[in-house]
Amino acid sequence: MNIGLTGNFASGKGEAAKILKKLGFSYHSLSDVIREELRKDGKSTSRANMTIKGNLLREQFGPRALSLKIKESIKDGDNVIDSIRNPFEAEELKTLGDFHLIGIDAPIESRFLRLKKRGRKGDVKTLEELKAAEKLENKDVYTNQQLDRTMAMADMIIINDSTKKALKAKILNAINDWKKK
Repeated sequence: MNIGLTGNFASGKGEAAKILKKLGFSYHSLSDVIREELRKDGKSTSRANMTIKGNLLREQFGPRALSLKIKESIKDGDNVIDSIRNPFEAEELKTLGDFHLIGIDAPIESRFLRLKKRGRKGDVKTLEELKAAEKLENKDVYTNQQLDRTMAMADMIIINDSTKKALKAKILNAINDWKKK
């Protein structure tokens, strides 16, 4: 089974990926492709640089570039593919077979509090900055991040507005439902 994860800033994609890894899924991230390219360029992996570089890679090599690169590392078995932010990436990953896209979301106020709590370098500092950053992630250019369109492609949306235990239960329910089909 191949499970893709998409979602807004601090929605819980990382927590969902941790849960899936504990269940035996191999972890892959489109963001890791971008981080590697930034390291080669000698640039920091700030959120702004990640967005710019990801968009540039899609412009140079097509909107499926990140998913084509990550597919090279995916083996048979259970895989989780994190950080899917463009509909063309999701479409390409569907060619893996037995692919299910999960959209992870939470109320923006909750996500902002999570951002403040985790305190990552480069994270937004105000709710207004978060709203502006998310607006940029939805620019209507096929080589850019188009998170809303990608979320609309999800086989299921999980609202992560409670505990990690509740998130795990929702993920397990989804997996069990897909295995029955």
